[in-house]
This record gives sequence, C-alpha cells and structure tokens, in this order.
Amino acid sequence: MNRVDRLMAMVVQLQGKRVVRAEDIAAHFEISVRTVYRDFAALSEAGIPIVAEAGVGYALVKGYHLPPVMFTAEEASALALGGKLVDQLTDVSLSKQMNSALLKIRSVLPRDRQDYLERLDRSTVIVARGKQSTPGATNEALIPVQRALADRRVLAIEYKKENGELTWRDVEPLGLVYYADHWHLVAFCRLRRDVRDFRTDRIAHFQVKNEQFQPHENFSIKDYLQTCKENKFHMAYLRFDGAAMERVHRESECGIVEEKREKDSVVVTFVTCSFDWLAGWVLSFGKSAEVLAPKELRDRVAGEAKKIVHLYATGAESRGTSARMSASSPAAAL
Repeated sequence: MNRVDRLMAMVVQLQGKRVVRAEDIAAHFEISVRTVYRDFAALSEAGIPIVAEAGVGYALVKGYHLPPVMFTAEEASALALGGKLVDQLTDVSLSKQMNSALLKIRSVLPRDRQDYLERLDRSTVIVARGKQSTPGATNEALIPVQRALADRRVLAIEYKKENGELTWRDVEPLGLVYYADHWHLVAFCRLRRDVRDFRTDRIAHFQVKNEQFQPHENFSIKDYLQTCKENKFHMAYLRFDGAAMERVHRESECGIVEEKREKDSVVVTFVTCSFDWLAGWVLSFGKSAEVLAPKELRDRVAGEAKKIVHLYATGAESRGTSARMSASSPAAAL
C-alpha cells in the first residue's frame, strides 16, 4: 500500500471509531509507531482536524465526517451479522475485502449507529465447524434479538422447549452465539433468575419491549462460553507465529473469539466442539503453534507428537534391519 492510500485508510479508521491508538494503527498497517506519528502530522497539515490525548489515542474533531448514510437498525444488524459470517465461513481473501468494505461503510454511519454495531460486534460469536458449513438457522427472531441486544431492551419470548411445551418469559439479552448449526440467545431469564441459553429457531413469538435493563457489568460472553458445560464446547488458547496467521484464518474449523497480538506472535482464543480435529491441526504447524490452555488439549497434542516420534523411530530401525538382511542374503551376494 502506498502512502496516499494508507493516509486515506487512516482517515477511514478515525471516522469509524471514537478513539484509535497509534499502536493499533501501526499493527494494522504493519508500520512503525513513529511512521504513524508522521502520517498524522501530514494529515493535520492537509486540514484534517485530528486531536490527540496522551495515553488515550487519536480522534477526529466531533462533527467532522462525511454525510451520514441512513441505515435502519435492521440494516445495521444485517451488516454486522454478514461481516461475522464472511469472516468465519469464507476464504481469507474474501473476508479481508469484506472487512475493508464494512470499515468504509461504518465510517460514514451516524455515531449512534456506529455504537450500535460495536455493541453487536462485542456480543456476537460464531462457532462454525468449518469454512464449508453455512448457518441454516436464519429465522424471524434473529433481527429482533439483535435489536434488543444492542439497545439493552427486555425481550418477551414464547419459547418451545425440547418436549414441545411452550412458555412465556421476559429475558434480558446478553449475547448471540452460533454453534451446533443453530443461533443461540444467551440471556438473563427473569423467570428462572439466571442466565439461560435459548435456541432462536425455538422462539415461536417475540416482542421487543420499551423497557431497558441495566448492563450486566459482571457478565462476559467470552467467560460464559468458557465455563458453560451444557453447551458441549470448549475454549482453547493457542499462540501462533505472526507469519502463520493467514493460514489460521484460512483453515480454522473453530470459532475465533479473540486475537491478541504480541511481539512476534498472536494469541488466539478458539471455541470448539471437539479437541480431536484441533489437536491434529495444531501439530501440522510444527513449532509455529503452541497450545497454552487447556491442559487437556496440550496433553493430547503432546501425546500425538510422541506417537509420531515413535512411529518414525521404529520405522527407521525396521527399514535399517531389512536393508542389512537384504545385503547379507545369498541373493544379494550374487
């Protein structure tokens, strides 16, 4: 990317977020922080009103943006959901283009729509079994659930249990997760006074109420996924060399919940229904991947690695013995 394109892309990033750190800009464009400082200085000299706050980051002066694109809440929800699906279920080349397009769209949205999409992005997770799987649980409840989730509004639902029984209950939406071929609403159920998991295709009727609920400050969708046992999936933490990340995005059959960039590596949080595939996949990276947790997955990878070492050690010894026997046979002497 040449400098002109990079400067334009930096303005788009500033328009799409409230505050951007120089370190995040540097990581995104793979340049040094000092280069980011020079680029921001050039943008300021060109008349772009950029403000900086020490220890916080950079932002555009309030009110400076392109004319807003008037998306409805439903359209904004579709954008957020579409971006998640493309990122998880398609080739990395397409997901990069989709992310770039979404960033440009978000940059010209009104501030309230930007905040709306950011809340949806933080609370929506897709746990896909592979790039070829496509969510089939698109139903009428999905968009209202997203609206209630982003606006923190109470949702009244008529829910069909596994035994066919229908129950009405008011819930406080906390997260939306795709796993096991279905969308699931994670919400605080006022009837049960606890967090519950509702399959959205079993929501027979729904109503988004005007009542808003207080944020559940102690709730984290990431922590919920990690600790919930009944959902039959697990959290895994792996460290990859930075150069391996393109392959990670291209091949992963697990849902990526979070990525944390370190000096020369990236720590990736996965959600998976089974460690079987994940263990073999990790081994294929050799020294470029390391399982950090859980211990069960780490031990499984170590066990498979020992089997491979044993296979090649005994195989080499066997071939050596066969070669010596062949060399000493009467036929070989002839």
